Amino acid sequence: MGKLQIGSVVLDNNVILAPMAGVTDLPFRLLCREQGAGLVCMEMVSAKAIYYRNKNTEGLLAVHPKEMPASLQLFGSDPVILAEMAKRIEDRPFSILDFNMGCPVPKVVNNGEGSALMREPALVRQILSAMVKAVKKPVTVKIRKGFDGECCNAVEIARIAEDCGVAAIAVHGRTREQYYSGRADWEIIAQVKDAVKIPVIGNGDIDGPHSASDMIRQTGCDGVMIGRAAQGNPWIFRETVQFLEEGSIPDPPGRQEKREMVLRHAQLQLECKGEYTAVREMRKHLSWYTVGMPHSAKFRQMINAMESMDQLLESVETIFGQ
Repeated sequence: MGKLQIGSVVLDNNVILAPMAGVTDLPFRLLCREQGAGLVCMEMVSAKAIYYRNKNTEGLLAVHPKEMPASLQLFGSDPVILAEMAKRIEDRPFSILDFNMGCPVPKVVNNGEGSALMREPALVRQILSAMVKAVKKPVTVKIRKGFDGECCNAVEIARIAEDCGVAAIAVHGRTREQYYSGRADWEIIAQVKDAVKIPVIGNGDIDGPHSASDMIRQTGCDGVMIGRAAQGNPWIFRETVQFLEEGSIPDPPGRQEKREMVLRHAQLQLECKGEYTAVREMRKHLSWYTVGMPHSAKFRQMINAMESMDQLLESVETIFGQ
């Protein structure tokens, strides 16, 4: 497995943590990077929120040296604001600037942002041209197959992106209409790969080393992006990287390793966000970490009642043992 180069940025490997709102915060990105992710992608940030200096946005923009290289993702629909905000934040220590055209959430789509832009090729050209001209760092874009069954134009959008100087493109093989249901269409990823010369990163239904390998083989894509399958499972990166590089898969984490990971995750959350927020955000992560374990339903009841770090630590000891 060769190293993946995106513009001037050379990654250790071609296995990437997908951006996920409410999930890929700084603590989680650090864990995934430690487990071998070649690139970690930050939660999407509103260009307008940066423009208006929204106080909650600063935390989303935080980058740690140990997670590098990291991709910072902006969303919006105004070419001028996007370009100006890209320039305003360029001196922050992220490596790659990504533009979101994949988010399917109604409040984003109803503003004409995220995956709604799949229906606006002319506006996409304006946005990407402006962003590429505004910054020296590589600009990438994440798209979907299309907006719905009548608008499956990933190839058209990819060609526009390449023409605008975008350094790489990630393709989720579902339309906005599908959200995350049904099977991802890997054929559209292959079509995009055939249509452009810039690196193409495949996304959708990668749940482990074998599906990552299958996607690369079937589509010819240059890299793979792992999203929901990484929730509660940062080890998926070390497993996938080793399988792609050596053809073998390391032993899965045992109970003790899982316990240590959860405790480290909780400590990072505490350091970054304080006890109140850390404990409440760890509820979902701890639920993901315990999926498939005996008594997991009972554990989730206990997890959702946690309100302090002491209660969190007690829950971890109950679930994973000393």
